[in-house]
Amino acid sequence: MSVIPNGAPNGASSSTSGAPLPLHRAARIEDAIHNVIERRLRRRGWKVAVTAYTGYGASATPEKPGWVRVLGRVLLARIDPKPAKRLKKLRGWRSFTAVSVKDAPVRIEAGGRTCEVRCDRGGFIDTVVEADLAPGWATVTLRVEDSVAVEAPVRIIDPDTRFGIVSDVDDTVMVTALPRPMLAAWNTFVLDEHARASVPGMAVLYERLVNANPGAPVFYLSTGAWNVAATLTRFLSRHLYPAGPLLLTDWGPQPDRFFRSGQAHKRASLARLADEFPNIRWLLVGDDGQHDPEIYAEFVAEHPESVAAVAIRHLSPTQAVLAGAFPSPVDSSKRVPSDAQRWLRAPDGAGLWRLLRDTEIL
Repeated sequence: MSVIPNGAPNGASSSTSGAPLPLHRAARIEDAIHNVIERRLRRRGWKVAVTAYTGYGASATPEKPGWVRVLGRVLLARIDPKPAKRLKKLRGWRSFTAVSVKDAPVRIEAGGRTCEVRCDRGGFIDTVVEADLAPGWATVTLRVEDSVAVEAPVRIIDPDTRFGIVSDVDDTVMVTALPRPMLAAWNTFVLDEHARASVPGMAVLYERLVNANPGAPVFYLSTGAWNVAATLTRFLSRHLYPAGPLLLTDWGPQPDRFFRSGQAHKRASLARLADEFPNIRWLLVGDDGQHDPEIYAEFVAEHPESVAAVAIRHLSPTQAVLAGAFPSPVDSSKRVPSDAQRWLRAPDGAGLWRLLRDTEIL
């Protein structure tokens, strides 16, 4: 199996000449702390393990071999000889107590082929490998050191697919009121995950869209950290959202800056999807509480052929204040030709469905 070059991996930073750039001071401090903690935990018997995230890819065509984007993270896990007790309540802070392992070799098996890659400084695995897999859901296997092999689900997209959904998470499918720092901290670190509320009608909207467009993939694009991937996956499943890959970010200092840019992450992810699936026209779903309209408008202007429509959940005045009271998407969408794009706005999934069913994208 060959690894397909796809830009710098997570946590990598290089100059135009190919030489690595110096890490940001915050990243160096973080690495030093992680090294100390990792050594101590290893002495206590903690073992290396792989956490697999949902990946995606495309089946082979006469012009291009099949491929899979494999996502995961290498962490230190506590090996407890006693049977684990089931947690009745799952608090968000548990997701941020994991200790990553950097530069660990990871063996990937996909479609009968095998290759080895190394995770980055944050323990993340984000690589594209060649693999001949049939359209639909499949699995790839990840193994590190002498740990138990872990299967990662991957969504393989048929080359004939022409429609897909890219959805924001915060205040689009899950009520968070994220920009309020104290409430955001409470929701993320303290609140029982079962207490999180779903935005009314959005799960039904997505299910109807997927049923009307068989084979349509659903991507959940968020500025949230990979630490909460398992929590988000359980939330989406519990509220009956269609399964799909999560596109999240690395929490904490970055190689070139103190903290990651959520807007840059969304812009880069959208551009990558447009490049990877040039024949798919995406329904972009977000809300007008943060920067979704602005980011989507830029993407529409740069890739008009890749967008079927933009569906914005319009927040009430109270919800808008809680979410930061950003400008309405009307101003940002003026740059989009009216005959080339549709901007649909409604307060919930039912309202967006009524608008979408009258369009030609279904």
